[in-house]
Amino acid sequence: MKSAAAIMSGLSLSTSPPCSASRPHSCLRLFSLSLPIYRSINTPPVHLNPNFVVRNSSSSGSSITAKPSSEMRKNRSNGLEQDQKLTALRQLFRKPDINIDAYIIPSQDAHQSEFIAECYMRRAYISGFTGSAGTAVVTSNQAALWTDGRYFLQAEKQLSSSWILMRAGNWGVPNTTEWLNDVLVPGGRIGIDPFLFSSDAVNELKEAVAKNNHELVYLYDVNLVDEVWKEARPKPPNRPIRVHDLKYAGVDVSTKLSNLRAELTDHGSSAIVISMLDEVAWLLNLRGNDVPHSPVMYAYLIVETDSAKLFVDNSKVTHEVMDYLKKAGIELRSYETILSEIESLAARGAHLWLDTSSVNAAISSTYATACDKYLERLGSKSKGNNLYGAPTALYKSSPISLAKAIKNHAELEGMRNSHLRDAAALAEFWSWLEEEINKEVCLTEVEVADKLLEFRASQAGFVDTSFDTISGSGANGAIIHYKAEPDSCSVVDKQKLFLLDSGAQYLDGTTDITRTVHFGEPSERQKECFTRVLQGHIALDQAVFPENTPGFVLDAFARASLWKVGLDYRHGTGHGVGAALNVHEGPQSISFRFGNMTPLLKGMIISNEPGYYEDHAFGIRIENLLFVKEVNTPNRFGGNTYIGFEKLTFVPIQTKLIDLTLLSAAEIDWLNDYHSQVWEKVSSLVDGPAREWLWNNTRPVGKP
Repeated sequence: MKSAAAIMSGLSLSTSPPCSASRPHSCLRLFSLSLPIYRSINTPPVHLNPNFVVRNSSSSGSSITAKPSSEMRKNRSNGLEQDQKLTALRQLFRKPDINIDAYIIPSQDAHQSEFIAECYMRRAYISGFTGSAGTAVVTSNQAALWTDGRYFLQAEKQLSSSWILMRAGNWGVPNTTEWLNDVLVPGGRIGIDPFLFSSDAVNELKEAVAKNNHELVYLYDVNLVDEVWKEARPKPPNRPIRVHDLKYAGVDVSTKLSNLRAELTDHGSSAIVISMLDEVAWLLNLRGNDVPHSPVMYAYLIVETDSAKLFVDNSKVTHEVMDYLKKAGIELRSYETILSEIESLAARGAHLWLDTSSVNAAISSTYATACDKYLERLGSKSKGNNLYGAPTALYKSSPISLAKAIKNHAELEGMRNSHLRDAAALAEFWSWLEEEINKEVCLTEVEVADKLLEFRASQAGFVDTSFDTISGSGANGAIIHYKAEPDSCSVVDKQKLFLLDSGAQYLDGTTDITRTVHFGEPSERQKECFTRVLQGHIALDQAVFPENTPGFVLDAFARASLWKVGLDYRHGTGHGVGAALNVHEGPQSISFRFGNMTPLLKGMIISNEPGYYEDHAFGIRIENLLFVKEVNTPNRFGGNTYIGFEKLTFVPIQTKLIDLTLLSAAEIDWLNDYHSQVWEKVSSLVDGPAREWLWNNTRPVGKP
């Protein structure tokens, strides 16, 4: 699955990212996990047109204004409601205690999460666009939404005519600050909720808007979208937290805390703020149910050299978890008291480690203000005096991110085992679906996704899906992050390509797999495109490279076969995956965006998912998960260790869609060897029709 992230995305700004969860360095990282990194482009002003406006939807790079199709109008029946929301939001701009000219609404929660609880889906509420990545900007007379290439088609369908769709990354499309600097009179006031932006994002945003003398206004005490949402806003989640069994975690919480404290000491820090939800869950060996698809809980964690405090809603803490935390020496605090504790740390002269790419601006600015107050009490207003005992901040990437990404033996075993059970569920599912389609049973995309959930739920240790299943028939498969809805989805058509990107959360691991199939006779065009995607998948799977190679170096391996005929895809190629955690995790990624210099290291897990998409026609993607391992090579030039990949995913790739004349002998050998492994590893886990289907779909092939 393509990440929004983040963390996990090649198109994403942070840990995610969209295909990667990486955290690239600077380079106008305005909205972590919301927007891609794009070059600055001088463009003419964008003016709202009564028709739906799309910036740069054509390959030529020109801006166009397009009237909505009848289908798009049909899907915008809530346009009036969206207009009413914008009107209510703009009325708040004029309140004396707010007094702003524009308001920026990102996708994230206070923890820079990719997947968020429904009560924090503010950008989706105000705009009607439900994709996981995007940023909305509302001024007194215009509203614009930026999203990346995975969501262009979806945004076209969901946005009302009151919105301008900014196709981020396309030539001629301004980024958010360029647009704001263009449409606002110099000296404007731009409001944000500082909890929803990382510290880095705010600093870069502040610098960018200052070019036109705009002021960035922190609205600490009120989120304007919440004020519009009012009583209709969903309640915050409060489902119970559970302990993640040591047999799956591999390392106990005491050891993890000890290792972290050693890291703090080595860097001269006395405390660290951990705000990324998967980092909190991993460090404490806890799992939650607050966020759809991700087994995490809303919490902050402060670890000091001699103590630790977990800031969480106490109603989620069971007696078992309470006892567990006490034994680990972890105190409980109310979630809402995080800022007062940050002020307390400064008052005590803490040397605080802050990962400014993930810690929100409310926390970092509160600490900076508290440090200033500390110095003022000492009679010195100069922060440069470096007074002994004065609080300081160390701005550095979280040490937990990399530690979490490198899986230990127990985590790898859990991932292997969960993937085999997942493969069995998928074999049962594909066997069922193929039979139903051949019997000409009418099945919608939603019904197919629901049936897959049934098969997965029957497997031991199943917890949840790891993301919304992408079940796309025909043209819907070209919408990279398509989500089928019961009232608007398509029927799975035997004469069209069908793309299924899905995954599961198990107690012992997390899965993510995409297969593209055709139940009838594919066209020669479809076969060529599928085969070239497969060639890229094989090339990346077989890659061998020196240790410490960053992921972007490998991205071209997956695209080269497509490039040879002038084709490509608008997402990264690989994202990190957590062990019974987030399906998109950083800091590693494989992407054409070269901002992420994180090397691929032994023990990391990464997806391999090249694709190809023809708008309004079909989509193709082939995805396996891989883990990084050392490879024995006959030579070790320069004394380097060489590494490669080992597969975790074992589900057949449909050979009907392959033009075997395009494959080399080595590529055919790879395919036959893979299918041999699939049969060997999965056949004992299924029986009846599923076993027969597995046998039929793992037979060796050869050149015609």
